[in-house]
Formats: sequence, C-alpha cells, structure tokens
Amino acid sequence: MSLNLCIDWGNTNIKAALFSDNKLEKQISISENTALEQLTDILETHKPQKAILCSVVKHSSEFEDLLVSKLPRTIILDGHTNTPINNAYLSADTLGPDRLGLVNGAYGDHPELNNLVISLGTCITYNMIQSTKTFRGGAISMGMAMRLKALNAFTDLLPEIGTLDDEPLLLGYDTDTCIQSGVVNGMAAEIDGMITAYKERYADFNVILTGGDAPYFAAKLKSKIFADPDLLLKGLNIILNYNVPTPE
Repeated sequence: MSLNLCIDWGNTNIKAALFSDNKLEKQISISENTALEQLTDILETHKPQKAILCSVVKHSSEFEDLLVSKLPRTIILDGHTNTPINNAYLSADTLGPDRLGLVNGAYGDHPELNNLVISLGTCITYNMIQSTKTFRGGAISMGMAMRLKALNAFTDLLPEIGTLDDEPLLLGYDTDTCIQSGVVNGMAAEIDGMITAYKERYADFNVILTGGDAPYFAAKLKSKIFADPDLLLKGLNIILNYNVPTPE
C-alpha cells in the first residue's frame, strides 16, 4: 500500500496525515518539542513513499532536512508550487501555503462551484476558488485568540480572557462578558457579512468552514455552511499527487 505523508505546521498546532489512494487513513498530532523524534517514528513505522510539508512558521530546519533526506520525493509547499488550479495571487512570495492547500482541497471536492473557504485559526482567512479553477485571493483578518490578546496588549485596563462561554451574551454585564460579546459576536457578524457579500457576487456559491476555531463558530453563524476540518490536509494530498505522481 502506497502512503502519502502530509504535514501541516501551523502557528499553534502541527498535524501529520497519512493518505492511501486519496483516503485519509490516519492523523497524528506532533509536538514541536519532539518533532524530530515523532517524524522519525512516523517514517519508520508507516514507511510513506512521498511527503509534502506546509508550514506557516519558521519551522525547524532539522525537521525539513530529515524529511527530505529520508523521502527525496518531498514537496515543500510555497506560493510558487505548481498546483492543479490556476494560482493568480499577485504576491506569491507572501502567500501563506496553507491558503493554497485549502483552495486546492475545496476545488477537489466541489469543482463545479464557486467556493469560499473560511479558515478560523490564528488569523481568519477568506479564500475564494472560482469554478473557473482560479484562485485570486480573498481577505485576512485577526482570529479569536489574537483579538482577545490585542485588547489586553493595547490597553491599560482590559484583561485578557482565557476561557470563553459557549454562548456569549449579546449584552455583556461586566468587562469580561462585554469582551466576549464583542469578540465572538463581532467575528460572527464579520463572517456572515463576508459570506453575504460573496454570495451576492457569485452564482453556484458554496462556503466551507475549517480551522481550529471552526467548531466553536459553526453554530453561531446565520449562513448555511459546510464544515470540513480535514480540508487543508486533503488539499496537500492533491498537490503532492499532482507534483509527484504515484507510479502505476
């Protein structure tokens, strides 16, 4: 059985996934402190034939060196990597590779639709992949944790909220609940507003929600959405197969 290793090194988490025949067989969480040891174990235990690394941080060079040395058929994803879609983003040097992975995953699942991929992580990214197979961009704004930290960092008196209520009140009754209301309800209103603006412009329109904060927000949005926590990993697998075909 031929296995692909897809690694998503994000700002907060590192995830590895093993694919066989485009089916996600296994996911593994990796700790930054033990990344080299865990990668070695994955390579020795599962023996993947090829790999792709998508990193949005200055990751360990030793990690990348180990991956490439053990699997020469490894893709280090960036804004210039060839993909099945048309990448028309004008500043490819600063394009987050995760965004490229997301839109390839969306197009792979819904090629007949105009897909808006909303990723809720450290940042919120809005990524539009048209049914014409073209990605031109979208928008970037601050994610939930970043907003909460910014309110504390850029003021003298506002606290940093560590734990959020499942359903923050609209009308906060003290500083903590007012911050929760502003951040959570403000984000939900932003996301719904962006969805509405895109929906008015594009026919055959589809929205996919993903990212670490997606489960928290999925039920708080008025818009009808489809959540896919594995969209980025699926997109990475598509890009890997496109660049390094599996021998028949």
